[in-house]
Amino acid sequence: MSRIIFHIDVNSAFLSWSAVQRLKDGETVDLREIPSAVAGDGQSRRGIILAKSTPAKKYGIQTGEPTGMALQKCPELVCIPPDFPLYSRSSEKMFQLLGEYSDRIEQFSIDEGFLEYTGMEALFGPPLEAAKTIQQRIFTELGFTVNIGISCNKLLAKMAGELEKPNKIITLFPDELEKKLWPLPVSELFMVGRRTAPKLRKMGIRTIGDLAKYPTDLLVREFKSFGMTLHAFANGMDDSPVAAATEVHEMKSIGNSTTVAYDVTDRETAHKILLALSETVALRLRGSQLCAQEIAVTLKTSDFQVYSHQKQLLNAIDCTNAVYETAIEVFDHAWKGEPLRLLGIRAGKLCDEGCVQLSLLEPDWSKQKKADAAMDLIRMKYGKDTVKRSTFAGSEEKAYEGGKLKINNRIL
Repeated sequence: MSRIIFHIDVNSAFLSWSAVQRLKDGETVDLREIPSAVAGDGQSRRGIILAKSTPAKKYGIQTGEPTGMALQKCPELVCIPPDFPLYSRSSEKMFQLLGEYSDRIEQFSIDEGFLEYTGMEALFGPPLEAAKTIQQRIFTELGFTVNIGISCNKLLAKMAGELEKPNKIITLFPDELEKKLWPLPVSELFMVGRRTAPKLRKMGIRTIGDLAKYPTDLLVREFKSFGMTLHAFANGMDDSPVAAATEVHEMKSIGNSTTVAYDVTDRETAHKILLALSETVALRLRGSQLCAQEIAVTLKTSDFQVYSHQKQLLNAIDCTNAVYETAIEVFDHAWKGEPLRLLGIRAGKLCDEGCVQLSLLEPDWSKQKKADAAMDLIRMKYGKDTVKRSTFAGSEEKAYEGGKLKINNRIL
């Protein structure tokens, strides 16, 4: 039986969800119908456009650009702050509705996911009919619109949903590739990023069709095994399954980053920020009962150049000092001295804490682990700010939020 996969994607998710809530609260103007955006504080370095309305696009406003720059393009742009708890609730409601149509739902991000429709025709009708029903129900019951892409695999379903927006239902099956997919710029293919696209263009590959017909051996010579993936995707090949709704996904990494309100130009300040980030990353490791065998540090310069370095560890770690000392070692090796606007830490190659063994070649963190455990308990019982390192006394830096951690049914 040929597979049928739906890709469901909320149109301008953050803005739509905020607009729906404001209308429920009595607002008379729909943010989706005027130049508007969900954005950070325009006076802050964290102020960027997170989502924008269709009218705002006419002014050239881009997701990810500084709020101040967007306001220069459109002075009448209505900017509202993000409401992440609202977005989580809205996302959950949508996926609950989708769960009525299949037990195989895979959440790809907060505002998009895949639905395996194979074999469900007897219950809900032909794919196009079911997609129209789902789209209409989401609008009627939840108040926002979605794009639905339909195909025989996840890749093509996702690409279908990107072909035209908003509020569309589009198919993209193998016999439609030449007409719908291959004429598109190669940069629009899933997994072709801003670094890969220029390399492909230098090879004379300008469209997805060019990539689909390009000799595989030459792609492998340039991109190694990734070249095979690129060629397969350009030809619409993907056999990855849609995960069951009850499937628990293995955590791949735990990370945290922060955009600083000022340019970081000295090592001491950078180290203090890395310590604050290490506190949160290590806390989440311990709360998840995991240890890391790799620590990576990401840096973004004042002119928005991003680079990262990592270190592999002989023994897995989860204590704050171990994460911090590894992070500053990586940072000191990587940093070129340019002003920084963002620093981040990622703990990767995770393993269960029970598999960690002592090593004669690594420091003994056992005493520090006991101290961490005691501080975790105090913070869980009395609040996360009850215990602070002396380094942060009288300082604005603290353990930056990197996501909510749940321990013993309490949010920390």
